[in-house]
Formats: sequence, C-alpha cells, structure tokens
Amino acid sequence: MARPVTLFTGQWADLPFEELGRMTREFGYDGNELACWGDHFDVAKANSDPGYVAAKREQLDRYGLQCHAISNHLVGQAVCDAIDERHKSILPAHVWGDGKPDGVRKRAIEEMKATARAAQKFGVGVVNGFTGSSIWPLLYSFPPVPESMIEAGFQQFADLWNPILDVFGECGVRFALEVHPTEIAFDIHTARRALDAIGNREEFGFNFDPSHLIWQGIDPVEFIREFPDRIYHVHIKDAIVTLNGRSGILASHLN
Repeated sequence: MARPVTLFTGQWADLPFEELGRMTREFGYDGNELACWGDHFDVAKANSDPGYVAAKREQLDRYGLQCHAISNHLVGQAVCDAIDERHKSILPAHVWGDGKPDGVRKRAIEEMKATARAAQKFGVGVVNGFTGSSIWPLLYSFPPVPESMIEAGFQQFADLWNPILDVFGECGVRFALEVHPTEIAFDIHTARRALDAIGNREEFGFNFDPSHLIWQGIDPVEFIREFPDRIYHVHIKDAIVTLNGRSGILASHLN
C-alpha cells in the first residue's frame, strides 16, 4: 500500500503557512506535518476558536494537501529537561513566562495536554515531539553515576508524562517521541527502558528517524525489529558521519 509522503514544517516556520503550502504542492509532497509554532498550527486557537480547525483544513485543501500528524517538539522538550536560558529561545512566550523552571515545566505539561486536545479536534491521531531528559547530561559516567540517578530520571519521566498521556488516551491520540539525543530515549536500550517506565502504555510510541541513530553507530533496521508495533510516524532525512581522525561523535562543540 502506498504511504503518503509529507513535509514537516518545523524547519520552515519562518515562512507563513500560506506560502509554504503552495511550495509543498510545487515540491510534489502529499501534504504537511504541521509544527505547532510559527503560524502553521496554533494549539490555543484550535482549542478555543470553533472555526480555526476548519479554516486550517480549508487552507490545506486549497493546495490538495493531507495532514496526518502535528508536532510539538519544542514545548515537549521542557517537560523533563532541567530548564535554563537555552529554553527561552525555543519556547512560546506563554510557556516560558518568567523563566522560573518549575513554572516553565508546569506550563509545558499543560501545553502538551492541550496539544492532544487540539489534535483530536483537528482530526489527526499522532502528535510527534520530544520529552526532554533530566539525565542526558549524565551520558558519560564520570564522576561515576550511580544507577539510582538514572532510575530517578526514568521515574521523573514517568511521573511527568503519565498525566499527559492520560489526556492523549482520553482524546484517542498517540504521542510519538522522536528518538533523539537529549531525549529520555535516544537509542534502542533507552527506548525500551522508557516504555518499561510507563508500563508500555499504547499512547506512547516513537517517531522513527534513522538520521539520529546512524551517526551514533546504531543500525536503524535493528530499531524497527525491536519496536515494530511502536513506530507511529516516520521522519526521513539525510545524515552524514564525518570521522576524520580529528573530530568524533561527541562533536567537539562544533555546530
């Protein structure tokens, strides 16, 4: 069965969607996966304005475009992260607020719940995104990291995301974590541990993007074999690994 190939709008959020919709059609894609930033998809309007989702669908229809998922990566990042000044640049002003970490996290959690409700109203069954991670900075175990600290990170993930996933379940929408460095799951082992932490609930699965795996030395095919029933969406883009004897996969603080 042929699958639709859509263009994720997150990297194009500086463009008005009206312009990007026209470009998407000219590029030959079947539709768009709408980012919840820029003017591409507004969670608050979808939940408060009865005409918003119909107008957004009409905008897509005008260019013959489908939409099967929306994405709220940026807000999801603030749920489990240790919040600092970096997050101000990615979060909407109403989530960042005064920047105090506890408040940012609470508002991010409520925004992710609202995203599930907005997806339901819009008629899509998947929200792609990030979870953030309090334990990503512990990646390299020196000073030695006790297992209790890693366990606490996965427990925090479960404590913060289970209430969000409860709303996803109520809405009949699934959350697809893009397995990615800086998230609670960044490879096969951590993806399995994340599922275990939340009791393997069906509302939580993965957005499979091999570009984030291959440079780590992970075989993307092994990920598919491990989680065949948990891949709820797919991203595809190029990746290149440059190992020239001077830089490695830890990146040398080079962009």
